[in-house]
Amino acid sequence: MSEPTLALKGIAKSYNPGAPNEVRVLQGVDLQVEPGEVVALVAPSGAGKSTLLHIAGLLDAPDEGEILLGGTVMTGLNDARRTAARRNDIGFIYQFHHLLPEFTAAENIVLPQLVKGIGRSAAQQRAEELLSAVGIAERADHRPAALSGGEQQRVAFCRALANAPRLLLADEPTGNLDPATSDQVFDTLMKLVRSTGLSGLIATHNLELASRMDRQIRLDAGVLLPL
Repeated sequence: MSEPTLALKGIAKSYNPGAPNEVRVLQGVDLQVEPGEVVALVAPSGAGKSTLLHIAGLLDAPDEGEILLGGTVMTGLNDARRTAARRNDIGFIYQFHHLLPEFTAAENIVLPQLVKGIGRSAAQQRAEELLSAVGIAERADHRPAALSGGEQQRVAFCRALANAPRLLLADEPTGNLDPATSDQVFDTLMKLVRSTGLSGLIATHNLELASRMDRQIRLDAGVLLPL
């Protein structure tokens, strides 16, 4: 039996620990995301879902608990090893696309591959394939300012998948789009995820979008519960 792509065990996180204004954001969170599974994380603003995603993505450290990727313990790794894991194994998507404005759509997808050590020709081919998969191959040479909001977010999806990660973490990936565009872009994201077979933990306020994922969980008072 294969190991979970992501396993969180007893994750706790507080801000201002020990102070009178201590805020306990996560309290003993346990979560497994299986290979090929896409999990919806539903929580109101301020409930700690971004903190949970940052911990799962090795961008923040928990006060207590363990993080495992593919059965390998990530907790306590040095900066270099955490950086390598983020680069090679984890793709991130945020509510805002955060594309580099001076580079074209294709270049924004090529750059993380070059950082990983992939050759420019192969990286360019991968970028073209991903842009084609999301239906905007003809926009490859356009800079972000010349793209619509939906197109920019599609490029951000491609960038997150450029290095073929095993885990996708997304924080309100369609939250900055109008409802019609949000629905279309989410469909594109799910097709990409299904076609590549990676696992996903996707935070969203949108219950309809959440219902289209494999499993739904909610963050309530620092604890994960079934939706």
